[in-house]
Amino acid sequence: MTALDLSSPVAVVGTGTMGQGIAQVALVAGHPVRLYDAAPGFAKTAAAAITARLDRLVEKGRLDAAARDAAAGRLRAVDGLAELAGCDLVVEAVLEQLDVKQRLFQDLEEVVGAGCLLATNTSSLSVTAVGGALKHPGRFVGLHFFNPAPLLPLVEVVSGFATDEAAATRAYDTAKAWGKTPVRCADTPGFIVNRIARPFYAEALRVHEERAADPATIDAVLRECGGFKMGPFELTDLIGQDVNEAVTRSVWESFFQDPKFTPSLAQRRLVESRRLGRKSGQGWYAYEDGAEKAGPHTAEPAEAPRSVTLHGELFQAAALVPLIEAAGVRVERGRPGQSGHPDFPGWIELPGGARLALADGSSPDSAAQPTVQFDLALDYGTATRIALAPAARVSERMLGEAVGLFQALGKQVSVVRATPGMIVARTVAMLVDFAHDAVARGVADADDIDTAMRLGVNYPRGPLSWGADLGLYWVAEVLDHLHDEYPTGRYAVSQGLRGAAAKEDHA
Repeated sequence: MTALDLSSPVAVVGTGTMGQGIAQVALVAGHPVRLYDAAPGFAKTAAAAITARLDRLVEKGRLDAAARDAAAGRLRAVDGLAELAGCDLVVEAVLEQLDVKQRLFQDLEEVVGAGCLLATNTSSLSVTAVGGALKHPGRFVGLHFFNPAPLLPLVEVVSGFATDEAAATRAYDTAKAWGKTPVRCADTPGFIVNRIARPFYAEALRVHEERAADPATIDAVLRECGGFKMGPFELTDLIGQDVNEAVTRSVWESFFQDPKFTPSLAQRRLVESRRLGRKSGQGWYAYEDGAEKAGPHTAEPAEAPRSVTLHGELFQAAALVPLIEAAGVRVERGRPGQSGHPDFPGWIELPGGARLALADGSSPDSAAQPTVQFDLALDYGTATRIALAPAARVSERMLGEAVGLFQALGKQVSVVRATPGMIVARTVAMLVDFAHDAVARGVADADDIDTAMRLGVNYPRGPLSWGADLGLYWVAEVLDHLHDEYPTGRYAVSQGLRGAAAKEDHA
């Protein structure tokens, strides 16, 4: 293991929220820490704030008084870069401006020793570009902490084009020694998390822009059916609409305006109106004093059918069958051959003649029979809400049977306008595709990607393991149908997913 020795001084340049958090992590791990900020007095103020946070940890029983005193004794604010000369690691957390960071590291290179590791905490700039201004870029690496740094475990260790393997390994081992969960990745727009997470926001915004459902309903479906901790509208309100939109736009521009990363006009208008979320008091939701948060649209109670007929196999939704039977609804089986090819996706026939089928990326209006699509769930047993999308030819009676059936399973039901891929299915399919594309392009390995998405954005499952359980052939088919509906390239299956699906099919 090549982690820095605890006697090695660590410097943090830039003493805003992230800089203070990173300094606290290194300090609690046992390093001497030096703080520098170009703004006079900021470093001393930051040192006082960090000491106060250590005091609160003692009050909460998370740190003993002796450890607090020792940590406070190792913390020092400095007035100039020259005082960082003896440090073995310098982590930068200054403004997200390329020229500012480049000048800083050029100045640091003249101060620190040859063995000092230089690291940037940038979340949006190219590590290669920042390090490109250095005489010795081999020792330069990205150390992307997540906010708040003392609490969130993930650190993305980013190798620029010129980063030496030994430097990346040392940064990785040091982050691990600090109690973090580091993941390795190549220098790509958005790194792992901000690259692969784009569809979580983009697909919700697309559904909203198409007026298929309102933000509160989309959030509720992704939480209560998809298993995500927060919906994308409430999450971007928490992050800040300006911050989230800027990351989306940066990634899109860095990928030369690839349609897969296209920003949302609806979010742009929100930013232009200064409705930035919680920090401005208004975003997708209202946060002023006394404001009531909008709730999801939920269907009124309906009568469940006494029996339904299952044709074929439901595959990804197979868990619904025992749930329906346990609810006292009789499930009859279609005759052999009635559903066509044995691998053909099955459906549930309702008494009124409508088909109830899992969303597959196609529009329910394109089906030959009146069809009500239901959304993908992380776990149909524990899901508390389901979304239904009826085709135009579905009568009120048919829709009522579908609503009543899911209500009999203890689910709340949100009826949304017919839209290809609905909400959860299209979101998960895109996340799986982005993850496989990242693996195929050497951004990171599969385990690191799944770890990053679980810890960095708190997804219920890593997208690669989620896709494997759903079946990659099915995921690719959902995207193929979406591509037929929206032939813009946004939903074109990546070669990474296509190749992985082919291997799965021949396994």
